[in-house]
Amino acid sequence: MKILDIKEKTVSLQSSIRNAYIDFSQMTASVVAIITDQFIDGEQVVGFGFNSNGRYGQGALMRERLIPRIMNLSEKEQSNVMGDNLDPFKLWNAMMVNEKPGGHGERAVGVGTLDMAIWDAVAKIANIPLWKYLSDNFNSGKYDEKVFVYAAGGYYQPEKDLDLLRDEVRSYLDQGFEVVKIKVGGADINHDKKRIEAVLKIVADPSNLAVDANGRFNTQQALDFGNMISPYKLRWYEEPGDPLDYELSHIIADNYKGPIATGENLFSSQDSKNLILYGGLRSETDILQFDPALSYGLVEFMRTIKMLEKHAWSRRSCIPHGGHLMALNIAAGLGLGGNEAYPGVFEPFGGFFDGYSLSPEGIYLHDNPGIGFEGKKDLILLLRSVLI
Repeated sequence: MKILDIKEKTVSLQSSIRNAYIDFSQMTASVVAIITDQFIDGEQVVGFGFNSNGRYGQGALMRERLIPRIMNLSEKEQSNVMGDNLDPFKLWNAMMVNEKPGGHGERAVGVGTLDMAIWDAVAKIANIPLWKYLSDNFNSGKYDEKVFVYAAGGYYQPEKDLDLLRDEVRSYLDQGFEVVKIKVGGADINHDKKRIEAVLKIVADPSNLAVDANGRFNTQQALDFGNMISPYKLRWYEEPGDPLDYELSHIIADNYKGPIATGENLFSSQDSKNLILYGGLRSETDILQFDPALSYGLVEFMRTIKMLEKHAWSRRSCIPHGGHLMALNIAAGLGLGGNEAYPGVFEPFGGFFDGYSLSPEGIYLHDNPGIGFEGKKDLILLLRSVLI
């Protein structure tokens, strides 16, 4: 049971969209392939991974530090106790050798990218979907047959007026999504108010619309925006200010009575713990959006879940950022509250498997071994290109 090689390359997202902070036209992502010595039905097992949107590719970091540490392990050091599969926890520990604590930015993304490919390989070697592997090994056999998903869109784009925004949201509703999210904070408050009211005219209920400021506001701006949207009773008010400004978070939570969502830009269990302890969030209403692909991967995400439950938060409060199949598998297998979706955005990384079925209760699970990349034609073609 051994990893024979690890390949990586950087690809462009090639998107014209922007949020309140980022122009995605310059954004890149890393794609990795972990080649094992295992074969199933005559086909060599390869685990694939990529980093979630919003952070750049981490090729140099992986090539110089993380990949060599994995490849320097012996076969026994890579394998689990039974010797019948890779051990993702051992491999994670190896990647973090000689790394100081703290400073969880780009490093967390590189580790998370490789961690995704490792878990894909592990579930493929077991010849079951990752959600099933997680359910059997870490959730007492429990899993969700359907996972709540919402459509994240409503980005700012050149020439995108209110009519085009409504058309976009209608397309999500036509696909079967009930809950949608749009960006705010990238324009003045009066224009964002018009954008919100335009979408409210076509969703079934105000609670089916969430807004995301991507950390744009200072404290006073966040309070003003919260006061403006408060009468609408929206699904949630996402990331009003800097994700590490727990004082701001606490002030907003004290003053904005509706649900708040945050966490996608916290990249460690320790940072997540600080949010829970000092950010003023309310376990009965607020949403946590930690993205496993950006925050050291699933190994670290499991630590975060244990921390949350220790502090009386339900794992159902977690609805991961990223809109990718990795998070969907985790949500199903570990019983989270749902998953973000990017229909038509960040392709081919966004979205789920081809022909997925969506009901009002959520998306039905896939049955492909591993994360399920092979069920998404355009994505698996891109992932396999790293092998060429």
